[in-house]
Amino acid sequence: MDTHSIKQRFEALAGFLDERLRRIVAAAEATAIGYGGISIVSRETGVSRRAIALGCEELKHPERATEKRIRKEGGGRKRTIDKDLALRQDLESLIEPVSRGDPESPLRWTCKSVRKLSDELNQKGHKISHNLVAELLHEMGYSLQANRKTLEGTSHPDRDAQFEYINNKVKEYQAIEQPVISVDTKKKELVGDFKNGGRELRPKGNPEKVRVHDFEIPELGKDSPYGVYDVTWNSGWVNVGIDHDTATFAVESIRRWWQFMGEGRYPEAKQFLITADSGGSNPPLADRIRLWKFELQKLADETGLSISVCHLPPGTSKWNKIEHRLFSFISQNWRGKPLVSHAVIVNLIRLRRTTREGLRVQCQLDTKSYPKGIKVSDKEMASINIQKDSFHGEWNYTISPTAPQDNILIS
Repeated sequence: MDTHSIKQRFEALAGFLDERLRRIVAAAEATAIGYGGISIVSRETGVSRRAIALGCEELKHPERATEKRIRKEGGGRKRTIDKDLALRQDLESLIEPVSRGDPESPLRWTCKSVRKLSDELNQKGHKISHNLVAELLHEMGYSLQANRKTLEGTSHPDRDAQFEYINNKVKEYQAIEQPVISVDTKKKELVGDFKNGGRELRPKGNPEKVRVHDFEIPELGKDSPYGVYDVTWNSGWVNVGIDHDTATFAVESIRRWWQFMGEGRYPEAKQFLITADSGGSNPPLADRIRLWKFELQKLADETGLSISVCHLPPGTSKWNKIEHRLFSFISQNWRGKPLVSHAVIVNLIRLRRTTREGLRVQCQLDTKSYPKGIKVSDKEMASINIQKDSFHGEWNYTISPTAPQDNILIS
């Protein structure tokens, strides 16, 4: 519902409305909205809830609408805020110690509820309800909001340059019809009758019962969905692992994507490009990178394809295309549904029809074991046929088959 349009319509009509028509128009908007409409319209138009409620009654029973008198401008009961001149100042003083954000910003928010604020104001000698506090906060530019995960640490000085480098690389591969994939592991999910955020349609008064506490069920464990998103074809592959999220598991997921989707779609492919974040099972730094590169060498040798990798700069994992092109739809698909078994998770991930955006997703359960702590020796690392790019070789590199191949490498 676009509440902003309510305000626009009301402001456009304001010059033509007297006192009675003002509440009738507001009542019509509230009636069209339904439940909660009076509060919404009151916030957007400034008409009191009492006046809107009276207008709603007049709309229901026009024959009872006997009030014809229109008060002169300035008539009627004075607003509490006009009579109690210290009210606004005291409300600000209660909020300010815990307010957040730039004071110059047009949007401000507070973590105190309107009921707590009204209680504290009444203790200071004001006579005010929590509803009026809500109206005043709205007028003052405050809203009650949850926090949001947006900060990922200090940005790298070459962050923007790396994104531009990746973007150009993707375009180059697409121009010669070579695969480009975005990869990552989705958040691990507890398997069992646990609460899952969101709502789903159920018989009225019969919500699905789930566990009170989210303690892992040993025999079911957790699932690790590893996604592979085809940037060019807007299609996804998800490999649902039941063991550890290791570099071996990550490369096995890419291998299965190639076997089940990629090879058929790109029969002439000689190489492909992977864009990945800088952490988890496919990091560009630290010792874990050794196993990631070693497993990619195995995949290159098996397929005969050269594999180029571009890592997103540190602290930008949420900018990976797979996050908002694939994982967001998976979260929508199982919203409000307990993930009671591995089969349920696979079926909820697999999109049997395309979304409105044209996305297609296939999914498979991976029951293999992926032990942690596997070490790659210096000798094994030396056997990897890797070529680092001239720009940030730790982020951008190509692993080619050890046997000579007739490839069309992009350097």
